[in-house]
Amino acid sequence: MSCIRCKSERLVHIAAKCSDCCHTEINSKELDDYVVSDIGIGGGDYVELSYCLECGQIQGTFPIEKHVLEEE
Repeated sequence: MSCIRCKSERLVHIAAKCSDCCHTEINSKELDDYVVSDIGIGGGDYVELSYCLECGQIQGTFPIEKHVLEEE
């Protein structure tokens, strides 16, 4: 697998279990709950993401549709 921006092979995958103690803030709106599943960082008890050590690009498919926390 290579970076979606710079094509480097220097990717890191992070997986962390947070046992429903995840704090999420979007546009000054806060949520303390499970990992939000529709913003590209995992879901449930797990935070999962990959990023490039060369350019810092978070790997994934973007843009992501607006989340309910973004609504007014």
